[in-house]
Amino acid sequence: MLKVRRSWLYTVWFSWYSRRQFRRYFNSVGVFMQPGVQGMDPGTPVIFFANHAYWWDGFWSPLCTEEFFNQYLHIIIEYQQLSKHRFFTRIGAFSLDRSRPRTLPETIRYAAELLTAPADRQNALWIFPQGRIEHVDIRPLHFYKGTASIIAKVLDKAPRVHLVSVVSRIDYLEEQKPELFLSFKEPMTLAPADFPGTEELTLQMQRLTESHLDELGEKIRNRSFEGLRVVLQGKASINRRVETLRRMLHLD
Repeated sequence: MLKVRRSWLYTVWFSWYSRRQFRRYFNSVGVFMQPGVQGMDPGTPVIFFANHAYWWDGFWSPLCTEEFFNQYLHIIIEYQQLSKHRFFTRIGAFSLDRSRPRTLPETIRYAAELLTAPADRQNALWIFPQGRIEHVDIRPLHFYKGTASIIAKVLDKAPRVHLVSVVSRIDYLEEQKPELFLSFKEPMTLAPADFPGTEELTLQMQRLTESHLDELGEKIRNRSFEGLRVVLQGKASINRRVETLRRMLHLD
């Protein structure tokens, strides 16, 4: 298993690099965030569970951590991918190898240790329970049980854990480049007495993610952008540059 080897220098570099990439390839990055998300108890670990529909998913979790939270970010990445891009361990990533089932308990224990370790800020884990990239509109979703197993291990050591549903959609609207939309639901707080079992909790998270995705899709289709916070504005695309030039030349 590849473990976290956090580096301040790599974190600063990746922040600069990822923002540069978002501005290059997207018209904007916008976030819907319900009020309680930023009001979580900083002494309680949090797990953000998200759909996995895009190559970009590994990029926007550090961006959101930097913009909205005072947290130690940890993120699980498949071993085959992380072994090719080991610099991600420098910003909080560690590996999961589904091709070697005997290693999974070790990964689950390690994730729980990271989340319950003493820290001067909130410990956070970002995880994509689908385990692979699938189209954003596939229904039903299929979640692996690893996330619920990590939660069970955390609750063996901590009195509670926050769970936050996060979903993403990429859509083309009025611009040449697409928009990236992210949405955060209110945190759910689980104590040991509330834990329903790994199978039931996995099913609950799966259904919540499905309804959350449908809700975000409906907002985008109806152009209902009240409460949307634009985190990054991309570089002007060709159509916007042409429009600006026409206005400057009084050609409209």
